[in-house]
Amino acid sequence: MAKSRLKFALFGNEYQVKKSASIQKILSYLKLKRAEIYVDKTFYDFLINNQKIDVEADGVFEGYNFDVDYVISMGGDGTFLKAASRVGAKGIPVIGVNMGRLGFLADVLPSEIEEALDAIFTKNYRVEEHTAIQIEADGEPIEGNPFALNDIAVLKRDNASMITIKAVVNGDFLVNYQADGLVICTPTGSTAYNLSNGGPIIVPQSGSLCLTPVAPHSLNIRPIVINDDSVIELNVESRSHNFLVAVDGRSQKLVEGTKLTIRKAPYTIKIVKTCSRRYFSTLREKLMWGADQRQ
Repeated sequence: MAKSRLKFALFGNEYQVKKSASIQKILSYLKLKRAEIYVDKTFYDFLINNQKIDVEADGVFEGYNFDVDYVISMGGDGTFLKAASRVGAKGIPVIGVNMGRLGFLADVLPSEIEEALDAIFTKNYRVEEHTAIQIEADGEPIEGNPFALNDIAVLKRDNASMITIKAVVNGDFLVNYQADGLVICTPTGSTAYNLSNGGPIIVPQSGSLCLTPVAPHSLNIRPIVINDDSVIELNVESRSHNFLVAVDGRSQKLVEGTKLTIRKAPYTIKIVKTCSRRYFSTLREKLMWGADQRQ
């Protein structure tokens, strides 16, 4: 019986025009391994028309219309989040190649591409399952994908006035946040917007979510970590009578009085990690822990 060919779906950042060498390296490697290559149409058009790369793909897809063994995200963490939102409940493992800057999710460096792909073909890797969260809006539908791998943020809009967010957890009143907003993050997203607002770093697979206020009016209001099986209900009051909801950065305006419910998604996002890559080493590297900045 002939050995089946591995299938890969490729997503990329069409704004990174100087990364063609890394993209060509991936395409050449997969072709050498006789893998089937399917490319997101937006990225495919960018490679063909802008980068002038001859992409020998087995197919081009749009939206959620792909069925493969692995997904490769070529870009930064933003590109990874977009790819993960398209994967959704498919359960396809995602490999993140870092062509951006910081790269917590996309942690494979361009110099490590062949090593990482070797690990796939030799099955010398591990898969981490990362919690996703979802949002529901009572009275006004959430446009697009309501699921987030990193975070869901409720934010003020239009003017300098803060908003008031009434938060209820598992039916119990928590607090009225008076702030510029509120970030609800997963452990995966704890090193993103949550961290920049003073929230804690949460180790993946810890079974936690974090609520972190954005510029709270009271210094006594601090981030709080809760179990990830909790149900969070939010009601927002605003002088402008509307506010923003950002789901992994995809923002939408909602009207005051819309009740929001946030809970754990019914699926996880599977992320491929090489055996040499460990979470704490990534923290030390990306956040420069222990580095002496003195000249």
